[in-house]
Amino acid sequence: MLNFDWGKYAYASRRNVVFARKGMACSCVPLASQVGIDTMKRGGNAMDAAIAMAVTLPLVEPTCNGLGSDCFALIWSAKDKKLYGLNGSGVAPMALSARRVRAMGYEQMPVNGWLPTMVPGAPAAWAALRRRFGRLSMAELMAPAIQYAREGFPVSLNVHRLWVGEAERFKAAAEKEPAVFAPWMAYFTKDGEAYGPGELFRLPDYADTLERLAATDCESYYRGELMEKIVAFSRQTGGYFTEEDFENYAPLWVEPITINYKGCDVFEMPPNGHGITALMALNILKGMELGPRDSADTYHKMIEAMKLAFIDAKTYVADPRYMQTQVSDLLSDRYAARRRALIGEAALYPTAGDPACGDTVYFCTADEEGNMVSFIQSNYMEFGSGVVIPGTAISLQNRGANFSLDEGSDNCLQGGKRSYHTIIPGFLAKNGQPIGPFGVMGGFMQPQGHVQVVVNTVDYGMNPQDCLDAPRFQWQGGKHIQLEQEVPAAVAEELRRRGHEVEVVSDRIAMGRGQIIWRRSDGTLVGGTEPRSDGAIAVW
Repeated sequence: MLNFDWGKYAYASRRNVVFARKGMACSCVPLASQVGIDTMKRGGNAMDAAIAMAVTLPLVEPTCNGLGSDCFALIWSAKDKKLYGLNGSGVAPMALSARRVRAMGYEQMPVNGWLPTMVPGAPAAWAALRRRFGRLSMAELMAPAIQYAREGFPVSLNVHRLWVGEAERFKAAAEKEPAVFAPWMAYFTKDGEAYGPGELFRLPDYADTLERLAATDCESYYRGELMEKIVAFSRQTGGYFTEEDFENYAPLWVEPITINYKGCDVFEMPPNGHGITALMALNILKGMELGPRDSADTYHKMIEAMKLAFIDAKTYVADPRYMQTQVSDLLSDRYAARRRALIGEAALYPTAGDPACGDTVYFCTADEEGNMVSFIQSNYMEFGSGVVIPGTAISLQNRGANFSLDEGSDNCLQGGKRSYHTIIPGFLAKNGQPIGPFGVMGGFMQPQGHVQVVVNTVDYGMNPQDCLDAPRFQWQGGKHIQLEQEVPAAVAEELRRRGHEVEVVSDRIAMGRGQIIWRRSDGTLVGGTEPRSDGAIAVW
């Protein structure tokens, strides 16, 4: 056998956009993209393909999502000529409150164990999407993932890279609380170590769980055998779930929020997701003249707009039932103008304004009928909480880590409440006609990635692949920004002169991983995929 380094790439490679007519599926794992396109070939539509991919990704990319994930989706129905929003985010156990967590000695929400876990929303959202728009049965949609779970598949390179850090994280956690974290070690390590690139990973309990889900259209997760297993393990190991937490859960069909950016309509999910952050930043930028794409002034304006939008979102975004600030106020042109006026030549230290004006997987699909889906699913921090339910392979998200413990905050932890959410699917349209789905995953990088994708597309006319290839920035807080090393050195130096604290990074995976599908007026699909991961586009 040839001996070579799986992780060494000495020369830059270039991807081209990909064209298709009958169908397209984009994700960061080739197997998942293939499952999506195979689903369309078997008679499914773009919605069926998205569900099949959503079911497969917790298996083939477990470092970013699981069977205990949350999800959001934007769905363009060609039949209805309408964009729908599906909020599959979970809720906190009724037994939890900020006061209770503070009494345990915490000043902020922890990220490991039972405290940050919430009732997972993804399985219920898969079923809701299938019932409203799908053509195939849940058993048909889950069949590919069941086969891969039983037969195994080779672990991809970037999944392995994330897996290594998680093995260290939960090895330490298991030493302190073996009853809670031993199942994670048993399911997701090989003799205590992460699976290597190209190594075969099997998860037969995952297949068994999917068969239970398929037989009940995911009802067993909330009102049946699987729910009982989750609640029983919670009670045995110090968790907070009750049967009622699951029985009372349902995903939400919601109206997407939108702004017009220089002639294009940009759509995001409404709060509790923070897609509104991208819209607020674009609202600020649409009143500014941007120079050349790779100029310090362009970077500076995007960074400053992003900072102002982010600090507002962190202050005001929460479960909409508890938000005291109106979305319409945050997205008003009047408020955008006030925030825009704060941007000068020097870097700002951002503070929230008063708007009262009066790891994660992202994937997308499109079919020849014109249906399109922008879908994002996440455990939040790679493997999430580290809590895995024995006998099921269900790894639970730690989305509750985004709650505040400040009782004066709209986002304060409370039982039955949805937390501030970082995962956001995006969608673009023009003059009432859909252009297509886009998204950039990666925690708090997501709205920053969305802004850069939209600016690259609308202001600079970049094709989908060029748009994703372009070097990125990421605001880290205060005046601290990260730039990819492909950003010209002169730009970095000028940003320093303007007061930005610049860090040049070589690890591109932390700068977001995106996918794009645009639909041309003749019906041809054009796709771009992420060069910072194992991105793949499957076509028909």
